[in-house]
Amino acid sequence: MSLQISVAIPLLNEEESLTELTQWIDKVMKANNFSYEIIFVDDGSTDGSWNLIQELSKKYDSVRAIKFRRNYGKSPGLQKAFEAAKGDVIITMDADLQDSPDEIPELYRMIKEDGYDLVSGWKQKRYDPITKTIPTKLYNGVTRLMSGIKLNDMNCGLKAYKKEVVKNIEVYGDMHRYIPVIAKWAGYGKIGEKVVQHQARKYGTSKFGINRFIRGPLDLASIMFVSKYGKRPMHFFGMIGILLLSIGFLLLAYLSVKKLFFDQIGIASLPSFYLGMLSIIVGVQLFIAGFLAELISRNAPERNKYVIEETI
Repeated sequence: MSLQISVAIPLLNEEESLTELTQWIDKVMKANNFSYEIIFVDDGSTDGSWNLIQELSKKYDSVRAIKFRRNYGKSPGLQKAFEAAKGDVIITMDADLQDSPDEIPELYRMIKEDGYDLVSGWKQKRYDPITKTIPTKLYNGVTRLMSGIKLNDMNCGLKAYKKEVVKNIEVYGDMHRYIPVIAKWAGYGKIGEKVVQHQARKYGTSKFGINRFIRGPLDLASIMFVSKYGKRPMHFFGMIGILLLSIGFLLLAYLSVKKLFFDQIGIASLPSFYLGMLSIIVGVQLFIAGFLAELISRNAPERNKYVIEETI
């Protein structure tokens, strides 16, 4: 029988919470007769987290673990957990006990019975400071607007995935915030949401600083661009380049005709002359950028990677 659930848990310096979290997950799994594994990914912890994980792996046969030599971030941790996961449904959660394992049975049911590709938790009632909740609401609103995905809590760590989803997407940089967007562009558009309980932090402090609000919008823009134009960059750069070239050419042609047949004033003294020249220069540069990007994409190893749903 195949493994039903893989629980992927990236962590950094969470020694105090790991034993309680493992016991809680084990209790929920046994109560529901789930076959499962827990995959801890230690993101370069400097406390006793890894030693504790080694002890837990001896006590619980379900515990597997990966240790990074240094801190790389949450996205690489999730990616490595996704690669290692063997369960039919993959559940991700944070290691700080703010995500409740009691939510796992319903998340599993929504994937297996309701047919969702991905189910994201929604921490409707949060126990975070206002300095975190207000920027989070703004971030979620912008992401909904740009991606078209109607989720209230895009960055909730508690999520459930079909196995094929995590095996066909790649998470890198700080892209873990936008996994629903990545999944949608990979063709997995049945995305659901479940209100989940948010626990107040019991141990330690948050590992995410204010810089996430700077990197986040840049990551979203990157995903939106790469998803739409990653395999055809000429469509983006070339289109804008040709538009600017046309504007510059028409503007200079108009000034030339005006100079030859109507006015004797030198066109080099007119602001519109420099605007036309600038449009042509920028247009040529963008067209060349698109051409070079097209050459690079055609030689990239990922150029013909497409997700196949079914073969007969």
